[in-house]
Amino acid sequence: MMRSLLLTGLLAALPPGAMAQSSLYGSDPALPEPSRGLLPSMAVPRPALWGDDLPTVPEGYTVTPIATDLMIPRQMLVLPNGDILVAEGSGGGAPALRPKDIVAGFIKSLGKSPVEGGDRLTLLRDADGDGAYELQTVFADGLNAPYGLALVDGAIYVANQDAVVRFAYEDGQTEASGEPVTLTELPSEINHHWTKAMTASADGRFLYVGIGSNSNITERGIDAEENRAMIWQIDVATGAHRPFATGLRNPTALAIQPGTGDLWAVVNERDEIGPDLVPDYLTTVQEGGFYGWPYSYWGQNVDPRAQPQDPEMVASALEPDYALGAHVAALGVAFSNQAMGEDFAEGVFVGEHGSWNRSDPVGYKVVFVPFRDGEPAGDPIDVVTGFLLDEGNTRGRPVGVTVDPRGALIVADDLSNTIWRVAPTAQQTASASAEGPSGP
Repeated sequence: MMRSLLLTGLLAALPPGAMAQSSLYGSDPALPEPSRGLLPSMAVPRPALWGDDLPTVPEGYTVTPIATDLMIPRQMLVLPNGDILVAEGSGGGAPALRPKDIVAGFIKSLGKSPVEGGDRLTLLRDADGDGAYELQTVFADGLNAPYGLALVDGAIYVANQDAVVRFAYEDGQTEASGEPVTLTELPSEINHHWTKAMTASADGRFLYVGIGSNSNITERGIDAEENRAMIWQIDVATGAHRPFATGLRNPTALAIQPGTGDLWAVVNERDEIGPDLVPDYLTTVQEGGFYGWPYSYWGQNVDPRAQPQDPEMVASALEPDYALGAHVAALGVAFSNQAMGEDFAEGVFVGEHGSWNRSDPVGYKVVFVPFRDGEPAGDPIDVVTGFLLDEGNTRGRPVGVTVDPRGALIVADDLSNTIWRVAPTAQQTASASAEGPSGP
């Protein structure tokens, strides 16, 4: 009862405009003025059951659950034979600094699965190519909040919250043949943002790892941000690493663009300056680029809360490519291909985990950002929805997304602990007869 009364009183102190809808998306969003109050807007829809319902997908597509009863699925990797690896885990645990952190932590907890993170990799196999994954088995366990995954030259790389490790891998293997070998340690002290996104360069020479900040806006002090809010480039052969790009508050998913080899990221931006600031974004990541955090946002819009200020860094800040909307919490990104159908042949799918810091929820879906000539072009398109029942309840929260080259979008849902498969209806039967078995 006391918690309820405290929460009710605090929410009554929300800043004006907390219920405003966010429409901040595209390459040139119209940013509102910052607004600050005693507390940021805070509301998390409570978990609800799917029952017999399914997510909503576009006409001409079907959606099926291909794995259930997982332990907080995050990111996924499609292996050469069509098997899918799923990283399961939950990390972090940074101590609260302010009373508002305690309140925010409590509110966030209301929207999470009660299941403990598995600290493991699960392998899914569809041996006959019919879209039903009949094998669900643990590939490796005893990991430390695994998140990012990559396959390079016969090795599976896993970005735990504290290190990148590798397993030897042979095509068709269903279980790790030995203990993981550490390639390089990652910043993990405090770990306010614990997820370590990862992808491999097109030539396999490098791994790129996203490392989130240790605060919202340097409230732990600038020293706590050493080696944080950046993307590392790691040499696969030696483990040597260097900053590839900086000023990215929390780069939560990375992908290499087919054809160009360019690195792209989705980034979660800062909180507590209004329900419609700052837009999370999708962007190419330029080598040596600085993207603003903590000194500025969306290019050179100064954030006076960051201390000490640094006008020279602000002047160098790059503007991202594409705004996804404020607080949608983008946690997954994957480039599409023609097998996904004409409407989704060129562009990226983005998994939006959903907001906690605005009273009118946003996100809680998978969207498609269309591309033209290799760049974002057009409004985002809803692809997988129906997670959010209403403002108070949600049945799922999308995280990682990946595309099976045979023609299916795979979505990890860490609230219902499910992996969803979205495929063109005609392709479902055609691929099974044309491709034959995909397993060994």
